[in-house]
Amino acid sequence: MDLATREFWALIHGLVLGGGFLLAFAGGFAGLYSLKPGLVTGTGIAERTRRLVVGTTAMATIAWVTVITGTWIVYPWYREDTPTSPRSELLANPDTAEWHKFGMEWKEHVAWIAPMLATAAAFVVLYYRTDLIKNQTARKIALGLFVAAFAVAVIAGILGALITKKASV
Repeated sequence: MDLATREFWALIHGLVLGGGFLLAFAGGFAGLYSLKPGLVTGTGIAERTRRLVVGTTAMATIAWVTVITGTWIVYPWYREDTPTSPRSELLANPDTAEWHKFGMEWKEHVAWIAPMLATAAAFVVLYYRTDLIKNQTARKIALGLFVAAFAVAVIAGILGALITKKASV
C-alpha cells in the first residue's frame, strides 16, 4: 500500500493521533472516575495517581499535536485556492456547502478548545496529585474538563471524517 504525502498526514492526524487521544481519554476517565475514598487504599492512591498523571498529560499533549497538525499541515491542503480543492468542491455543490460552513468552522475554531480543556484537566491532576482523593470537588472539576475536552474533540473528529468522505484531501 502506497500513501501519498497528504494521505499519510491525514492518517497521522485522524487515525493515529485520534486513536491515541481516545486511548488516553479512556485511561484518564477511568482513573478520575474511580478515584473515590471508599474504593482505593493508600498504596492504590499513589499507583493510580502516577497513571492519572501520565494519562491526562498524554491526552493534553496528543490533543495539542492533533490540532497543530490539522491546522498547519492538513488544513492548508483542504483550503487551497484551486477549483479541485476539497473546500471548492464542497462549496460548489449546494447540497454540501453546509459541510464547509458548519463542519469546517467547528474544526477550524472550536476544536482548539479541546486541548485547552485537556490541559486544564491535566493541570488540576498535576497540581493536586494524591490530594484528589481528599478533594472530591477538584476531582470532579478535572473530570468535567476532561469529558468536555473529549466531547469537543469527538465532534471535530466526526465532522472531519464526514467531510473527508465528501471531499478528501
